[in-house]
This record gives sequence, C-alpha cells and structure tokens, in this order.
Amino acid sequence: MIRTCTALCLLPLSALAEVPKVMTDIAPIHSLTAQVMGDLGTPDLLLPPGSDPHDFSLRPSDASRLSNADLIVWVGEGLTPWLEEPLATLAPNAAQLELLATEGWEQLAPRGAEDHEDHEDHEDHEDHEDHEDHEDHEDHEDHEDHEDHEDHEDHEDHDLHDHGDVDPHAWLNPTIAAKWVAIIAADLGKADPDNAATYDANAQAAVTRLTALDTQVETALSHIPTSGYMLPHDGYQYFEHRYGLEPVDMIAGIDARAPGPAQVASLRDLVADGTVQCVFSDNEISPRTTAVITEGSGAKIHTIDGLGMTLTPGADLYEALLLGLTTAFIDCLS
Repeated sequence: MIRTCTALCLLPLSALAEVPKVMTDIAPIHSLTAQVMGDLGTPDLLLPPGSDPHDFSLRPSDASRLSNADLIVWVGEGLTPWLEEPLATLAPNAAQLELLATEGWEQLAPRGAEDHEDHEDHEDHEDHEDHEDHEDHEDHEDHEDHEDHEDHEDHEDHDLHDHGDVDPHAWLNPTIAAKWVAIIAADLGKADPDNAATYDANAQAAVTRLTALDTQVETALSHIPTSGYMLPHDGYQYFEHRYGLEPVDMIAGIDARAPGPAQVASLRDLVADGTVQCVFSDNEISPRTTAVITEGSGAKIHTIDGLGMTLTPGADLYEALLLGLTTAFIDCLS
C-alpha cells in the first residue's frame, strides 16, 4: 500500500487530472485535435474513414459514443446538417466547438455559379478565364492579400446541404487549420484547466508544423499551371484560393449532386476542345461519370481526396492529406 501511494504521489498533477472525452466529426479535424491533445489523450472520430459527411446515418454505437463525450469538435452544420439534432438530443451536456462559427480566419462563400442540376446555360465555354468571380488569378502569388473577399458576399445561396453563406471545407487551407488548433486548445483548456498549458504548448508546436507545411505546398505548386483542370465537385475552394489555383469548371456544385445529361454534354465539350487537360474524380463523383466526360479525349483522370478517405486517422493524417492533394494537382497539371 505504501509503495502504491508513493508511486502515485510521484506522478505529475496533470497525469492525475481526468482528460475530457473528445469527439470529432471528420478525420482532418480529428487529426488537428489529436495534435493538440498530444500524449494526454486520444480524441474519438465519429465518421469512419470512407464516410460521406454530407450524408451519414448514425449507428447505435455512434449514438452511444456521442452521449459519452465531454467536448465535441465539429466543422459545423454547413458540412454535417444531420448532426445538429443528435448533438442536442444525445449530448445535451457536452461542450461544443463549432469551428465554422469561430472568428479570426477568412471565410469564403460557396462559389455556386450556375445551377449544377441543369447546365443549359453552359453552351458558351470559350471564355472560362472569367469563371465565377475569379477574374484575375495571376495576382495570387501574394497570398497575404487573400483577406479581401468582399465580392463573395453576393454569391448565391446553395444550401442543398445547408451550407448557407460559408463554404464549410475550410480545413483545406493550412493557415486556417493553424487558427483552428489554437481555438481547439483554448476550448480544451476550459474543459481541462489542469492541462491548459500543455494543450497550448501542443497547439504552438502544431502551428509551427502547419506553417512549414504551408510553405512546402506553396513551393511545390508554384511550378505548375494554375488552371486547365475540372473538379469533381466544389469542395476544394480553400486549397485553391490559398495557392492560386482556378478550375475551368466542376462536375457538380458544393452539394455534390450527380450531374444531369445536359451538364455532362457541356462538360464533354470543354474536354473535347482542349480547354480541360485533366479531370479529377473523388468519392462524391463516380469514376464512370469522369470516364464519360473524358471519353475519346486525351485528358488525364486523377483522383483527389479532401477528407483523408484512405488515410489512417491520427495526428499525422492532416499533413498526409495536404501533401496528397499537392501531389494530385502536380500530377494532373504538370
């Protein structure tokens, strides 16, 4: 008994403090949160790898895990509108950190352009340099000027998944991710004051890594064309905006709704006339669709992933995700 007491007394107070049970929604947020928690604990991940955050059904085991959480870190209703009600009913006493509702980072409106259900208005594709409100992407070398996005306020409201006025895919910009890890650390510190200093130190280390990652990605992408590609759906704006990339068009909008025949026909025209040299596919848009669009052309097809669908969840996933995106764009456009 004395030996046991002596051993316990030698433990630091932080090791004796009860670390909160943390639930995260998607793998990139799980990765950022894991970096902040460090050796103190491991956050839980609600959506397993390969799951679509727009359309997911909770299993009984998921409901049980939610109900046991002390802190829930999620992107927000704009990405997972189905999650708001379960949070209120299953975890009414848990603290919630909705990252889209935080301040101090640049929010982008959904690009939303045309109605992606019916692309009849796409007959004239000769001038895709003027796609959306991105007339001048030659000036994207200076990423410090990205704060000015007043013209995004007038974009259409494409809320098939309740995306609202903010594009929810903000984790794809590592400078925003750096802001978020500091916010996550602050909320963890409130839930677990005994370990607040450790969370803060871990967040600072994560910011250093994210800053280095941002520089690495920017340097790698600076040697390729900034356009000439087609996105599977409008879920990559924050990555493109950060690094000066601009799609010619998208197979689907931010809602990732499957394209209709008229839209597929006009997208095929873009590929056939050489405007598009590479078409991306992802988990939202089937390979069959991209095959139809590129049939008979010399356009390349590459897979892109903004969620870490095939990556192992954990602290290292975020960096692997961003580097994977970078490699995909280089392979596509080089």
